[in-house]
Amino acid sequence: ATGALAYGAKLSWESIRKDGLTALLLRAFISSVLVFGFFELLPHHPVGVSEVHLILGTTLLLVFGVATVGLLVQGLFFAPNDLPQYGMNVTTLLVPLFAMAALARRIIPASTAYVDIGYAQAFKLSVAYQGGIVVWVGFWALYGQGVGAENLSSIGSFGAAYMGAVLPERLLDLGVLALAKWLKGPQGSRLVERG
Repeated sequence: ATGALAYGAKLSWESIRKDGLTALLLRAFISSVLVFGFFELLPHHPVGVSEVHLILGTTLLLVFGVATVGLLVQGLFFAPNDLPQYGMNVTTLLVPLFAMAALARRIIPASTAYVDIGYAQAFKLSVAYQGGIVVWVGFWALYGQGVGAENLSSIGSFGAAYMGAVLPERLLDLGVLALAKWLKGPQGSRLVERG
């Protein structure tokens, strides 16, 4: 968790140098409000070793960049009962997000506007992020509960439910991209990541 937070701070510093502190704070505020809605207001169900949430992490990263600190704020202020496992939650959400950001840098040319991202690129990133979450949840479940048959079954149940139930999330990621393409998005706005 400390490593994830340190890397997040590094990315935040780079974002400040690139776009300024005001832009980072505005993006962080908007993404925090959205994440609150995704985690607390939308349906979420316990399955196996964790809960299945609609996160839209791919869209948040592609639109707001590293300012998706709403994932951190949500845990601190709106789910304090999760604080004992905050380190697990931080790494489960942020490490796949950082991996997806690295993948995005490989498959999307630098300075590509959000509206110019291809649907196949967005879909690949969404699958990578969701798969990363399943892997990290599985890692923490194995770390905490061992490799017993019941735990492996619970991990499998969660993984199957999460990858299946988040199909609507992938479609929403693509829907948001389609809407942005249709509207031509807020290009040039300091509120969104510029590539």
